[in-house]
Amino acid sequence: MKITILAVGTRGDVQPYIALGLGLQAAGHTVRLAAASNFEQFVRGYGLSYARLEGNFRELMAADSMQQFMTSRNPVSVYREMTRLLRHGLECFAADSWTACQNSDAIIFSTIAVTGYSVAEKLGVPSCWAPLQPMSRTRTFPAVLSPFHTSRPGILNWLTHIVEEQTTWQPVREFVNTWRKAFLSLEPFPFNGPYHSLEKKRFPIIYGYSPTVLPKPADWGSWIHVSGYWFLDRPEDWQPPVALVNFIEAGTPPMYVGFGSMNNREAKGMTRVVVDAITTAKQRAILATGWGSLHDADLPDTIFNVEAIPHDWLFPHLAAAIHHGGAGTTAAALRAGIPSIVIPQIMDQPFWGQRVFNLGVGPCPIPHKQVTVKRLAEAISTTIMDKSMQQRAAALGKQIRTENGIASAVEWVTHCLSTQ
Repeated sequence: MKITILAVGTRGDVQPYIALGLGLQAAGHTVRLAAASNFEQFVRGYGLSYARLEGNFRELMAADSMQQFMTSRNPVSVYREMTRLLRHGLECFAADSWTACQNSDAIIFSTIAVTGYSVAEKLGVPSCWAPLQPMSRTRTFPAVLSPFHTSRPGILNWLTHIVEEQTTWQPVREFVNTWRKAFLSLEPFPFNGPYHSLEKKRFPIIYGYSPTVLPKPADWGSWIHVSGYWFLDRPEDWQPPVALVNFIEAGTPPMYVGFGSMNNREAKGMTRVVVDAITTAKQRAILATGWGSLHDADLPDTIFNVEAIPHDWLFPHLAAAIHHGGAGTTAAALRAGIPSIVIPQIMDQPFWGQRVFNLGVGPCPIPHKQVTVKRLAEAISTTIMDKSMQQRAAALGKQIRTENGIASAVEWVTHCLSTQ
């Protein structure tokens, strides 16, 4: 089959779909991956065909509007900005998603790239939704974007999913339905969105996270599959910087500090808090500056600075990881068998931070706006001293490493797409 994967988001969102695409390609399919232009070299570097989607999430994360969104304490303004950004994203890549999917036999689309369903409907080809975080209704746990990060009684959990569906659908309903009608000549979705009808149709959904980390709920149907993580490991010829290897070997295992694609205008201040907390806890660390979340100036000799290093190589050498709770970084730390100290900012990050805590492989997450030197230093000391936590993290990592999420996904997706 000629399969197009629509992958929208930051590097952490795009990377797993490259891994999935490589798995599908190895199984004999022809794969095209559509992503923002700043990922073209990344995609092509792994030997996949590339199609352009308008929008640059690195620029988006650095924009003033996104910075205001991440630092605002007003829930109304946060919601308003979140929905504006969601609508803007759809407006950017909707037309390109149609172009990218031409001559496809099937379409797989990521969490945000929901235009993929409409494009597949117009082209008359099978499709599959492939999110990296749980999006289906369940009574087992609350919705990813819910303010309730701990489980409630079943019906309340279920209602959080209904609320999440509507709070993300209604702001884009007018645009999506106009686009479907005017651009694709399709009937608009009903007022409350496509969710109920897709569930009745048993539309296939595959989740790219580990069932060991978050088991499939009993109230999810057979058309929903949790495959395991889609890890994209470093190229075989990649070699770590000699200076980094020397730093790691020069003392006790260091910690990792990095917030991935979360660009923050308060980077200098956050870096100072993190550095002071690590120093207070008498630990060594590797600081990954990423897309500008952390600043690399005035670091002590006990902290080594890099822009980015493949997690699959780095994390097994570490004592623990301090990060934002993004799905990709969380998965990498869990697979490596090291504890995580999660400092969530937006979207699904609080959900994964809470899951790390519930699994006993990290302390209670510290919201980004509540981080202090004292609080973070205490979390670091607890993590380093808690042998039971370390043992649980090691055992969980061992179990995740036995899973083959890509093989499971390829088998399931191929079956679903070929039988629709």
